[in-house]
Amino acid sequence: MSELVAAPRTASVERHTAETEITVELILDGEGHAAIETGLGFLDHMLSTVAKHGRFDLQLECEGDLDVDDHHTAEDCALALGSAFDRALGDRRGIGRFGHAYAPLDEALARVVVDFSGRPSAHVDLGFRRERIGDIATENLTHFFASLATTARMTLHVDVLKGANDHHRAEAAFKALALALRQAVSPTGSGGVPSTKGVL
Repeated sequence: MSELVAAPRTASVERHTAETEITVELILDGEGHAAIETGLGFLDHMLSTVAKHGRFDLQLECEGDLDVDDHHTAEDCALALGSAFDRALGDRRGIGRFGHAYAPLDEALARVVVDFSGRPSAHVDLGFRRERIGDIATENLTHFFASLATTARMTLHVDVLKGANDHHRAEAAFKALALALRQAVSPTGSGGVPSTKGVL
């Protein structure tokens, strides 16, 4: 009797606009390998962190209008990545659906709660004090989380609970995101859709 082999949970996404050109390759059940080139060093660092701690294999390349500013690149990378999660999850059958995690980075502590509910909603409080971290505006890091939730069709709560250093606050938030996503997308062994509605 042959064993049933689960289909690989992968997605490829291309996003082409007048502002950005983006390609994404995502493997949910990966080993944490990342190849990220967005043109924004700090965003590359954060996305590599998500791949590493979520154990996702992620390739993301973006050519954006950085001559204008960093907004479109941050937003569209999040939209493309969210779409990749949505596609890789399919009908969301057999996943945990919910995930939550705390992650510290030295003095900073972040909490992220995820629900792959099918209903996009984001509530983000990072509490930054600086206008920029490296080459990205801190407001665009907040916007990244909101944009990710939109196309991933998930409810997302991100709260940095403490921290004096904004780099630490941001990195703790992205690490907590990775851990919460890993929990939410993990197979439960059930073949059903985790909803009383029967669909997500």
